Amino acid sequence: MDQKTLARWLKAVIIGIGICGLVVFLWLVPFMGKSVLEGYPEFGSWYLPWLIFLEISGLPCFGVLYLGWRIAGNIGQDRSFSMENASFLKKIAYCTAGDTVYFFIGSIALWLCGMSHPGVVLASLVIDFVGIAVSVAAAGLSHLVEKAAKLQEESELTI
Repeated sequence: MDQKTLARWLKAVIIGIGICGLVVFLWLVPFMGKSVLEGYPEFGSWYLPWLIFLEISGLPCFGVLYLGWRIAGNIGQDRSFSMENASFLKKIAYCTAGDTVYFFIGSIALWLCGMSHPGVVLASLVIDFVGIAVSVAAAGLSHLVEKAAKLQEESELTI
């Protein structure tokens, strides 16, 4: 598979993930919240804080998709190992780490305010773990891409 084909596939996947994210954050989250309210009307005061909390937590995800789009563009231009891609991956690591910290603190804060169940807080730890894993993977890839870019630059200078 050549670079341009790979870049097209990556962009198609990013578009698909973006569409799924829009469906989840604009339709599924409010729908699920309203269905919980129908079954448990005593949670009516919890709906809006949780909706706002979850919608804000989705914003960095779309920022990461934008950075992934930029990386795919560089791959299509045969600049896979570039300092720019290393920088994008580092920004992805920071975005996911920040979003993970926000999600962790937010779920604890909502629980302390009496707007959550301890089981929900424990379940949110799974999401936090995934966020940490993505952040560490992006930071590791950033480091490797940076080293590869430096090696490629040195190689181009010696030829």
